[in-house]
Amino acid sequence: MNQHVIRRSFDRAAASYDTAANLQRRVCQLLLDQLAEPAPARILDAGCGTGYALGLFGSRWPAAQLTALDFAPAMVAAAKAQASGVCANIEALPFAAASFDLYWSSLSFQWCDAARAVAEAARVLAPGGRLAVSSLASGTLAELHAAFSGVDSHRHVLEFSPPDTLAQACAAAGLINIRWIKQTLRFHYPILPALLRELKALGANQVGGSRRAGLMGRKTWQAVEQRYESRRETAGLPATYEAILCTASKPVS
Repeated sequence: MNQHVIRRSFDRAAASYDTAANLQRRVCQLLLDQLAEPAPARILDAGCGTGYALGLFGSRWPAAQLTALDFAPAMVAAAKAQASGVCANIEALPFAAASFDLYWSSLSFQWCDAARAVAEAARVLAPGGRLAVSSLASGTLAELHAAFSGVDSHRHVLEFSPPDTLAQACAAAGLINIRWIKQTLRFHYPILPALLRELKALGANQVGGSRRAGLMGRKTWQAVEQRYESRRETAGLPATYEAILCTASKPVS
């Protein structure tokens, strides 16, 4: 994936992100529920977005020192109200080894190389420190993928990694006590444009693959809408997300 395109997309989305981040908030809470005590003294939120998780940390571990990191400057600016903010890539963290007791990253790894990001996480974790990461796996937005499938030569939906990708990266980085679960989450929308508007507000609309040179034709768009409409349920048009929640720890020695 083109990191410059991703950064620009999320930078532009900072102002609208919180109005549409229902999935992000839900996954943050599910990931936090995976963590037991003791309380970490130093926490890194890698890929912090506008800083929703920082508020959860402040409530649960009020004495913890919080550091927020994102590669979109506008996201870091939004999160700085709650923590020390750093603008950097999670694949190349600007921190010394053993700097944190908890490495946290929720719904950022699908935009990067998971193996590199986990290796960096392991490096900055102190011995005995913990990792908590969530991502999206194959099967995410399956309805949208099916609706767009074959309508043209462009890829309209990001291809997500297999569910065990994070666990494999943790093992390769030397982490232990690796646990991961898959949580299927479904949201409903009154019409297809409502889903697409939400993806745009989150900054995820321009990073899913090759882009068209022009607008989609009316007949093609109608075909996409009809395909999606055939999936309508009582609650509305479904959108499925396959969330992966992964925790691990760094050996003490």
